[in-house]
Amino acid sequence: MASFKPPSPQSQQAQGAQNELPVLIIGAGLAGLTVALHMAESQPVILMAKRGLSEAATAWAQGGIVGVVDKEHDSIDAHVADTLNAGAGLVVESTARYIAEESAQAIEWLVEQGVPFTEDKSGPMGLHLTREGGHSHRRIAHAADATGKAIHEVLLEKARAHKNIQILEHWIALDLITNRQLDAKTQRTKPNRCYGVYALDIKNNRVETIAAKSVVLATGGVGKVYRYTSNPDTATGDGIAMAWRAGCRVGNMEFIQFHPTCLYHPSDRTFLITEAMRGEGGLLKLPDGTRFMPEHDERNELAPRDIVARAIDFEMKKHGLDYVHLDATHLGEAFIKEHFPMIYARCLSLGLDITKEPIPVVPAAHYTCGGVVTDLKGRTDLPGLYAVGEATYTGLHGANRLASNSLLECVVIGKAAAQDISELTTPTMPNLPLWDESQVEDADEQVVIAHNWDELRSLMWNYVGIVRTNRRLERALHRIKLLRYEVQEYYANFKVTRDLIELRNLLECAELIVRSALMRRESRGLHYSRDYPGTWAVSYPTILTPQAEGGEGSSET
Repeated sequence: MASFKPPSPQSQQAQGAQNELPVLIIGAGLAGLTVALHMAESQPVILMAKRGLSEAATAWAQGGIVGVVDKEHDSIDAHVADTLNAGAGLVVESTARYIAEESAQAIEWLVEQGVPFTEDKSGPMGLHLTREGGHSHRRIAHAADATGKAIHEVLLEKARAHKNIQILEHWIALDLITNRQLDAKTQRTKPNRCYGVYALDIKNNRVETIAAKSVVLATGGVGKVYRYTSNPDTATGDGIAMAWRAGCRVGNMEFIQFHPTCLYHPSDRTFLITEAMRGEGGLLKLPDGTRFMPEHDERNELAPRDIVARAIDFEMKKHGLDYVHLDATHLGEAFIKEHFPMIYARCLSLGLDITKEPIPVVPAAHYTCGGVVTDLKGRTDLPGLYAVGEATYTGLHGANRLASNSLLECVVIGKAAAQDISELTTPTMPNLPLWDESQVEDADEQVVIAHNWDELRSLMWNYVGIVRTNRRLERALHRIKLLRYEVQEYYANFKVTRDLIELRNLLECAELIVRSALMRRESRGLHYSRDYPGTWAVSYPTILTPQAEGGEGSSET
């Protein structure tokens, strides 16, 4: 596609093009694509991706998407109850109910788009439904073991073909444009809102000002803040950091879900072994063949992810192990090849035949349960700014996400956000200042960024991982603040690059995670503290509120 040069807001005004201001969607995973495809029927859309379009967390999702479509054996109430149970007392029940009620329609929409879910002629809607940890019924629609990839490819194809969707690949947003960037008189006379973004055209190395009717953050989570993660390289918390800097609240950032079973292999540190493998009967064992989950939870391998991850972490430390085994050999070769073809093929390419030998696995950072505070229409605290998907806190996930609720949330809230935006009138756009690079120069050494990135990921893994202590958290916070100062100095003096932008955002999010963790004086869900091992009878979400001028912010629980 030809390089896109956004027209300046001034030229848009001169041309009388106010009504044609686009909706800018940052992120091209399921959340961003859902909003884009619903929006584009009525107005122009810009879809921005900081890498290639195929590089999104959605494409890596294996298990599936929840849908209460089996009315005979399942129910909305059962799905809500499972979500509440997994969320360890911090799920907002009204949110869980709304999303459960919309789940069947979400599945229907994906089927209508042409997503090739695994079929079962005798099943509800003709779909094969699987079960994952924490679910009381089979309610997971899937496309073998590559559901996210199947969904992503279908929706991407539709987005590429849509005349009202303009796609920007290899563009990364730097910051949101709000009243803070405007002149003093306009700041005083206009209510604060989001007017667009500053974005770096990576291939042409220039920063552009993009005005928008509304901006939608669909930027995903912050898994890359940890050394070991199942997330793609895009998961650097960009949307959360930008929203925080723009004055939006964030919630529950201490709850980082560690997926219990990531492949342990020197050639592949990010490959996930889907929860569905345990759902279909896979067993966790020590290297000597002993099962250990019955010692930790009565639900055994189908306990929620936080319990399974802590159990694996405990056994690894107890026995001095680098990994444990996930054994599916008893399921039979034919079953494994039919239900888990991608996992079978990937492991085989690494010299591991999972039909004959167990899979070495370790926990890895997988999902960010907190994020930008939004309502059920994706609206943030800042008018004109929406957020959808893993970058958000809606109250659905509480202290731990129920498996496969994430893709569902993207579709349900994405549709609601699109409907809300379509009903808005186009704002009168002030003159937006251009990005000023007159006082900076090209960076002299990139090693500073690489070193700080490595240090951050290491200290987050060691100090802010599955098991935490106050001392570890305080050490982490101290070091993060020093790293932030170094990177801010670098940011102020040199031209921006993608790596610098991502590191700046990761440091912002790391501090939010640590500050939130220090505020929670109990162990709950994904947050386990040795200093506070007990769980309060009643608890509340952790909400951080930024100061008006970008200070550290206040907090409330």
